[in-house]
Amino acid sequence: MSRQRYISLILILGSLTALGPFSIDMYLPGFPAIAKDLNTTVASISMSLSSYFIGISAGQLLYGPLLDRFGRKKPLYIGLGVYILASLGCASATTLDALIWLRFIQAIGSCAATVASVAMVRDLFPVKDSPKVFALLMLVVGLSPMLAPTVGGYVTAYFGWHTVFIVLAVMGFLFLLASKFGLPDTHKPDPSISLKPKPIIRNFIMVLREPQFYTYAFTGAVAFSGLFTYVAASPMIFMDIYNVDEKVYGWIFAFLSIGMIGGSQLNSLLLKKYKSEQIIFATLVSQVVITIAFLICSWYNWLGLYGTIALIFFFLLCIGLANPNNAGLSLAPFARNAGSASALMGAAQLGMGAVASFIVGIFTAKSVIPMVMIMAVSSIIALLILTLGRRNIKNTIDISADSETVLH
Repeated sequence: MSRQRYISLILILGSLTALGPFSIDMYLPGFPAIAKDLNTTVASISMSLSSYFIGISAGQLLYGPLLDRFGRKKPLYIGLGVYILASLGCASATTLDALIWLRFIQAIGSCAATVASVAMVRDLFPVKDSPKVFALLMLVVGLSPMLAPTVGGYVTAYFGWHTVFIVLAVMGFLFLLASKFGLPDTHKPDPSISLKPKPIIRNFIMVLREPQFYTYAFTGAVAFSGLFTYVAASPMIFMDIYNVDEKVYGWIFAFLSIGMIGGSQLNSLLLKKYKSEQIIFATLVSQVVITIAFLICSWYNWLGLYGTIALIFFFLLCIGLANPNNAGLSLAPFARNAGSASALMGAAQLGMGAVASFIVGIFTAKSVIPMVMIMAVSSIIALLILTLGRRNIKNTIDISADSETVLH
């Protein structure tokens, strides 16, 4: 594969992966304006974020079998079409209930891009290269939390929050064109894969029975829920508690995303010397220490705006370090069922995100403590899952080695 082709594939797959995060982050600065227009509260508007997480989690399970059965592209096109229509619907929403439901449908569409891009990584690149490829995807994805809230803040300030969703619809259309003309058919349709409920469930169960999958997929999902907690709480934390406006909030969000991007790129360097399993364990230990320190400092009111930003930054650095390795190790045992495996991994991750964002939306009022407490608990549980789960893995597929061996 030529270098130009390699870069092109990374950009397109990264853009597809970034569609979901962009859809989450871009409308965050508009929470106060949306709440005012729909005659509700900022906390209530956060329920539209929870519904998005629920939709994208459920949609992962829908698209997994479809991608294995019909190939990667057709389900991707359908999903992006749904996304475009739902985005236009969100732009015209006049009630909170309508916005919540339309965000759910928008998520169902966008997750086709997420599942397809992850499955295509498994199709296009050797297993040993997957952590590096996922790290590069995270570099592209990392632009979304840098650009999305900043752009969203200015769009909301000058054109209104409705325009944000029109911009998202246009992005969906551009990504559809890029997928059509820039991506190869990486997986031939497999008529032997049934779409009946029993075979689908049986296929998912087969994936879940693989110790390497459930250990690293659920470790990553629980640890990653801290990110969704931060995303859901951030409008209330920064705009309500610390009283910054939507433009400043966008810049703060952009700065903090550098932590996650930096972690993913640091991971590429560390992989030259350490195994993915070692990086994940060390990162989770660090994440636990950071969140406990964050909780103690928040409890005693030792943090102001800048202290809060600093500790969130280091927390996101840990997330960026561990996530590519968790994804690579989770998918490594699968070739034929990569779509189903990536769907289950995404469903677990986003399902935990939905729960975390819902909880933080209920309890976050005028305090940072609920957000930090959820971050700390999720980090500790993730470390426990990793510690206990690794005992059941007999032969870890070493994605850092020069081997492309997979389990069937």
